[in-house]
Amino acid sequence: MSLLDMIGPVMIGPSSSHTAGACRIGMVARALLGSPPTYAAIGLHASFAKTGKGHGTHLALVAGLLGFAPDDARLPQAMQEAQAAGLEVAFQDVDLGDVHPNTAQLTVTAQDGSQIVMTASSTGGGVIDVIRVNGFRVSFSGGAPTLLLRYPDHLGVIARVATLIAADGVNIAALGCTREKRGGAALLVIELDSPLSDAALAFFGGWREVEWLRMLPSVMSSPEQGDGHGVPVTVGTTA
Repeated sequence: MSLLDMIGPVMIGPSSSHTAGACRIGMVARALLGSPPTYAAIGLHASFAKTGKGHGTHLALVAGLLGFAPDDARLPQAMQEAQAAGLEVAFQDVDLGDVHPNTAQLTVTAQDGSQIVMTASSTGGGVIDVIRVNGFRVSFSGGAPTLLLRYPDHLGVIARVATLIAADGVNIAALGCTREKRGGAALLVIELDSPLSDAALAFFGGWREVEWLRMLPSVMSSPEQGDGHGVPVTVGTTA
């Protein structure tokens, strides 16, 4: 994340928090899904619900779901672009409790029926904080390539993951892990200095312990990498 991202992101306005941040929330949701979304139920909390329409929050969230960056000239036409792309969107006001006023909860579905539920806040200057993914408490900004890995909690998994990342020549910037309970499902979130190689991701995908895996691109820089999808890895397919 650069200083320019903090003090004035390049964007289609009018608001860095209600527009640029909202767009990046949509971009992360798309990347988590791993394929183009066909339906999105978007809950808007507090300030997003009260003032979002005037600030273009609705348009920005949809633009992000389409893979558009905050400076994409198509952002003001996001609803028409969504219709053309086969993306149906429904908005509602929600109370998400004691969270930042600029927070949205997105339930996003792909054509094959796969779905993710993500909650994220736009904290100012176009910066975001993803606070929940599929029921797990998390905290990451999308400002760096981010690996998410769900597995049944047991001894040694985090050490093995860290060892493989180092063997791939990639440095870990931040690491967090949450679990439902001891021995239950766990989600590991690792922010990296660069994306993992395809070979490393394929290796992770071959682990029997891995239930779900995503390699997310950074959403803080333009031009957008690829089509804005995260890298979905089919797990359990190799030894």
